[in-house]
Amino acid sequence: MTQPPLQAVLFDMDGTLVDTERLWWEAVQDIASGLGRPLTEADQPEVLGRPVEHTAAWLGRITGQPVPGLTDRLHRGFTDRVRTGIVPRPGALDLLDALAREGVPTALVTASPRTVADSVLAVLGADRFRVSVTADDTPHTKPAPDPYLAASQALGVDPARCVAVEDTPTGVSSAEAAGCVVLAVPSLAPIDAAPGRTVVASLEEVTPDRLRALVAPRLRVMSWNLWYGGAKVDDHRAKQLKVLLDTEADVVGLQETAGTAARELADALGWHHHQAGENLGIISRHPITARLGDPDVGFYGAAGVRLRIGRAHEVDVWTAHLHYTPYGPYEAAFDGLPPEELIAHEELRLSQMREALRQIAESGGSERPVILTGDFNAPSHLDWPAVAWPVTRAAEEAGLRDSYREARPDPVLDPGHTWSPIHPRHENDPALPEPQDRIDYVLHNGRGLAVVDSRTVVTGVPRAWPDVADNDWPSDHAAVLTTFALRQGG
Repeated sequence: MTQPPLQAVLFDMDGTLVDTERLWWEAVQDIASGLGRPLTEADQPEVLGRPVEHTAAWLGRITGQPVPGLTDRLHRGFTDRVRTGIVPRPGALDLLDALAREGVPTALVTASPRTVADSVLAVLGADRFRVSVTADDTPHTKPAPDPYLAASQALGVDPARCVAVEDTPTGVSSAEAAGCVVLAVPSLAPIDAAPGRTVVASLEEVTPDRLRALVAPRLRVMSWNLWYGGAKVDDHRAKQLKVLLDTEADVVGLQETAGTAARELADALGWHHHQAGENLGIISRHPITARLGDPDVGFYGAAGVRLRIGRAHEVDVWTAHLHYTPYGPYEAAFDGLPPEELIAHEELRLSQMREALRQIAESGGSERPVILTGDFNAPSHLDWPAVAWPVTRAAEEAGLRDSYREARPDPVLDPGHTWSPIHPRHENDPALPEPQDRIDYVLHNGRGLAVVDSRTVVTGVPRAWPDVADNDWPSDHAAVLTTFALRQGG
């Protein structure tokens, strides 16, 4: 996990950098009043932050006037006011100049047409922006994400590492849909704070350092069953290291470490590690400030660490491995057991999960961000409509969220199977297809954690058991990799 650099700042124009939102409102209000339909505050969503075409169409509907004529009148009324009334918003020019001194690229992203934007750029200084995107430059303008996506593409930057500065709910919706972090500076319409969105009263409060602080650091967390430490695959340690480097994982909850894998992987990477018993381990780029749970835990169970991430974040990360038998998907597919019997047979794993949740709670996990990785050997109740699998339900009832299902909520479209990339057929009876299911997880409690993405990881196309020695993928499970944004304040 590194603090991503602030790659660019994307500025709305009207009402954000220049006081044209008021001019636009006055132009629409003047025309509407002349048509016998004075505007009120309730009309602002149809006017503020909207392109002229949208407002003209709306005004045409409520007044019965032809839209083309209204479009022309709105253009003229607004442009006349812009020519004589452009005033930079307080702090706007100072902020632009400060960003330029520090080499942070900026873009102008507006729902106004190019003719209006060019008039404003002449006042602000077109050289202050590397890119400008107007309503004429994309198929759809705000609130669609197109303008901010176009600006990011033109600058060659990741929208998630950009701050969009906006003054209207319409613009905020556009920027957030594009994946940008948003700094809102409301002009006429109020805007509420929200995750990924900060609200300030004026650009005079904003500095480049404050904008950098808004781009949340990321933490990539992997859950990975190493399969007897990887010993079934030739040159497994080198292959494991390649996976870790390729995925850019920051923290990995390990199962089946064979007693030495956590230490050996961490030593090779220059990372920190915690080996708990013969089976569980956690490796981390970040310092381990405490070891949680029983360090002599048996083969099945849970173990955790507390990590210090930078100066601002402390996160508890746990790994768990639950007993593999009886295995519910086998009982469902091969024995035809009904849901109530499948659930009854989860009692051992359920007791192990409850013990893990107890340890997490006793370690003070509810007061800070908590991530629980693991091979639960149990399907999810979020994936099986007919079976309320109790292990994952217990975790959910304890306040833990399934990061994979947050990122990919449709189990049909994204099944996320982790068992098993090397077992298309049953190991003991090749006539039987192996049930494919999602039994490995990255769960979290949501405190200061926001899921950015989650995916399964398998290298290449592994050959099926038993012809696995030359596989690039050194496991019988797929791994789960979740990227979190770390935010202040829980």
